[in-house]
Amino acid sequence: MIKSARYVPSPRSLSAIKLSVFFLCLVPAAQLLHGLLTHTLGPNPIEAITLATGIWTLRMLLITLAITPLRRLTRLHWLLRLRRMLGLFAFGWATAHFITWLWLDRFFDLREIAYDILDRPFITVGFSAFLLMIPLAATSTNSAVRRLGGRRWLALHQLVYLIAILGVVHFWWQVKADTLEPTIYAIILAVLLGLRLIWRQRDRRRQRVIQAGKQRFRGIPIVLK
Repeated sequence: MIKSARYVPSPRSLSAIKLSVFFLCLVPAAQLLHGLLTHTLGPNPIEAITLATGIWTLRMLLITLAITPLRRLTRLHWLLRLRRMLGLFAFGWATAHFITWLWLDRFFDLREIAYDILDRPFITVGFSAFLLMIPLAATSTNSAVRRLGGRRWLALHQLVYLIAILGVVHFWWQVKADTLEPTIYAIILAVLLGLRLIWRQRDRRRQRVIQAGKQRFRGIPIVLK
C-alpha cells in the first residue's frame, strides 16, 4: 500500500508492478483480437483494426511521455523503470498499424504503397514517424546505452517528441472533419511538452545561480543576465 509520495517499492514489488503494467497494456490487444475472432468489429473490420492500432500507438506514446512529468510531480522516481516497456508497447502498436495498412489495406502493392507515401500527406507523416521509432526501439537495451554513451543515447531518444507531434498530425489529417479526438491528444501533448520546457528553463536558471554562487565564493565577481 502506497502511504506517501516517496514510496519506493522493493525489487520484488517493482517486478510485480512491471508485470501488472505489462498485462494491463495487453488488454487493448486482447479486446481487438476478441472483436476480430467474434466478428464484432463492425462492417469494415480492416478500418477498425487500422484505427485501433493507430490510436493505441498515439496513446502509448503519450503515456510514455507522461512518465517523466508524473515522476517529477510525485517524486516516484521508480516510475522511470516503466518508461522503456511503455515505449516498446508504443512501437509494437505502431508496427501493427503499419503492417495492417501494408498487408490488409494495400496487399503489399508496392506501387500503391509508394503512391500513398509520396502523395498523401497524412501517410507521409505517419510513415516518417514510424521510421523514426525504429532506431529508438533498436536502442532500448542497456547494451545500446553503453555502446552509444549516455549523452548520444539521450540525444537520439529525444526524437520521441518529434514522433509524438507527427503522430498527432497524422491522426488529425486522417480524420479530416471530426477533429475532437485528435484535438484532445494535441492538448495532452502540448501540456506534456510545455511542462518539460518550463522545468528545463527553471533548471537552467537554478544552475546559473549555483554557478554564480560558486564563483562569488571564490571571490570572482559575476553579473547574472
